[in-house]
Amino acid sequence: MPTSPRDAELAILELLQPIVQFITSLISNLGYPGIFGLMILESALVPVPSEIVMPFSGFLVGAGKLNSVAVVLAGSFGNLVGSILTYYLGAKAGRAFVIKYGRYIFFRQHHLEVTERWFQRYGDRTSFIGRLLPGIRTYVSLPAGIGKMRFGRFVAYTLAGSLLWNTMLTYIGIQLGDSWNKIQNYSVYLDIAAAIAVIAFAIWFIRNSRKTAESKSQAGS
Repeated sequence: MPTSPRDAELAILELLQPIVQFITSLISNLGYPGIFGLMILESALVPVPSEIVMPFSGFLVGAGKLNSVAVVLAGSFGNLVGSILTYYLGAKAGRAFVIKYGRYIFFRQHHLEVTERWFQRYGDRTSFIGRLLPGIRTYVSLPAGIGKMRFGRFVAYTLAGSLLWNTMLTYIGIQLGDSWNKIQNYSVYLDIAAAIAVIAFAIWFIRNSRKTAESKSQAGS
């Protein structure tokens, strides 16, 4: 007998319920340190969904229990720390080691290949773009480390992308209030917002690159 989309949704929610309870309990008890720790895990190859962490934190902001700026900063710097750990794992261990043992840290060769293709196509700015793309954001720092991306640029792009993503999720949580856990109903709008951010960044990057090239050309003439 075929399963309806609603039945499938309920089944997924039931499977996620222990994770949701753990995340909400930790944040309720620890506040900002809980957010910080969870988001470290989220960026260190551990499947902790930011789509639960940040909207629930936004709900607590709306309830007057947390501060919105502190929530976004806690989540974003947690992302940064987790991403740096993953970056150094890639830089020190290398591609062959990651492929061989990645399954023990919830990582598959397919994940690496997808993010590597993004780096080949978009270069270092993938560290920014990848922070806005579910399915890539958790793993994007690993190929950055394997490819020995400049560390300062990696930190800047990672933090910028994390701030933008976490601001969007926190805002949604504030707006949804008690219904924060229904964020999946708004995933389309979140994807659109992320796409707009990616396009805006691409336009800025291209214009900035052209200005830099023109400046070097004029300086050399």
